[in-house]
Amino acid sequence: MAGHQSPPKKSISWGGALGPPGGAFGTFCKANLGGFVTEQNKKQKQWGGRFQEETHLMMERINASISFDKKMWAQDIRGSRAHASMLAGQGIISAEDNQAIQKGLLQIEKELAAGEMVFTDSLEDIHTHVEVRLKEIIGEAAGRLHTARSRNDQVATDLRLWVLDAGRELDQALLEYQRALFELAEKNRQVIMPGYTHLQRAQPVLFSHHMLAYVEMAWRDRSRLADCLDRTSTLPLGAAALAGTTFDVNPALVAKDLGFKDLARNSLDAVSDRDFSAEFLFVLGLIQVHLSRLAEELVLWSSQEFGFVSLSDAFATGSSIMPQKKNPDAAELIRGKTGRVMGNLVALLTVLKGLPLAYNKDLQEDKEPVFDSFETVMDCLRVLAPLLGSLTVRESRMAEAVKGGFLNATELADYLAERGLPFRKAHEVSGKAVRLAEKTGRTLNEISLEEYQGLSDVIQKDLYPVLEPREAVNRRTSFGGTAGANVEAALKEAKKRLWPK
Repeated sequence: MAGHQSPPKKSISWGGALGPPGGAFGTFCKANLGGFVTEQNKKQKQWGGRFQEETHLMMERINASISFDKKMWAQDIRGSRAHASMLAGQGIISAEDNQAIQKGLLQIEKELAAGEMVFTDSLEDIHTHVEVRLKEIIGEAAGRLHTARSRNDQVATDLRLWVLDAGRELDQALLEYQRALFELAEKNRQVIMPGYTHLQRAQPVLFSHHMLAYVEMAWRDRSRLADCLDRTSTLPLGAAALAGTTFDVNPALVAKDLGFKDLARNSLDAVSDRDFSAEFLFVLGLIQVHLSRLAEELVLWSSQEFGFVSLSDAFATGSSIMPQKKNPDAAELIRGKTGRVMGNLVALLTVLKGLPLAYNKDLQEDKEPVFDSFETVMDCLRVLAPLLGSLTVRESRMAEAVKGGFLNATELADYLAERGLPFRKAHEVSGKAVRLAEKTGRTLNEISLEEYQGLSDVIQKDLYPVLEPREAVNRRTSFGGTAGANVEAALKEAKKRLWPK
């Protein structure tokens, strides 16, 4: 990029009494990291006035966050532009300086969007990169941008802006995922499958009802996300390093410019609060848990033992040695990535648990877990939506599974209870019927009326229609139940919510 080169390489100064590192470590530093800090790099540090000794290279390496916080470049520029406008509006900087700053920041924004900026650990973070580049473009006026602002409240603002932007993107991805679930449910609205508890066949349900359960989980995910973003939308800018600022700033003006709903009410809390990051990670973690539950079912259902669904070749892989294999790797990877998303939440909570007020450098560890979890969950959502769209549902295999396992045993118990038998007694009679059928290799539908009446004289011929899977499904008419009429209504309501006019 014209006018923005990496700092020129100069002779290496080995840092006074420390001397050059020896042995394998010294060889590593010289060969891979270029020694310690050049004089030019030392001068570019925004905090260098207090220091005489040069920064040890490994200190510089561990201190730098540019490798990951460069993701916040758009938010950093937005925040800086709003801050400069406020400073000018309050008469803290001149209109001319503000105009130059705005013009320079817009140029940097274009350069960053085009991938033209060269990043270096010596400039630590995205904020310093932007400020140094701004000085190259507009000169000394760039130094006035940081008036009444610290990197502490600046980074807190940037990260909140990033989470707000990411949250809106996440919500859209969840919507697309819900739509894919809905379309799969609607396409297979009449398919009956076994419902399970303890991974044992329990009662017949509609496959569409099963898919809509995941739609409900996603509604809760989106609701939690909205709550999280509402609390995230609090502007910390104006808190400065920790105690506020002596300048007559107007945070409300910045908040309005950036779209924040509220202002931080305590400067100490403003710069040290990462509740919003932890909450965002929790939201991401629970989303991923829900995706993992669906992924686990896809793994089971696509196995030969179940055979309920078949994955498109686009979302499966083969074996390097077994030609017949079709592995559900997409679903397995979604399931596997859940551990890292959950781990990121624990990592941040561990960072936060022992921090005194206010800002501590530990908080530099807040961003990578957030960025990683967001990208991981987004990748999983983006693969699940088309995977569901290409899924083949094997209705005949599901129907076959419904016939076995005595899934209509509860129907027999309910039939008896509806005719006056206490439910516990009805349960006992139904259990005896299951034992009889199991012993003789029959289904409950195949037991004769005479045999049934030997168990209870309440049973009449009208029992047999009740035992049919479709009837068993449609009798479950309680609110939220699997009855066909219920599911049709649920599909109609979901369609309105997922495709609002």
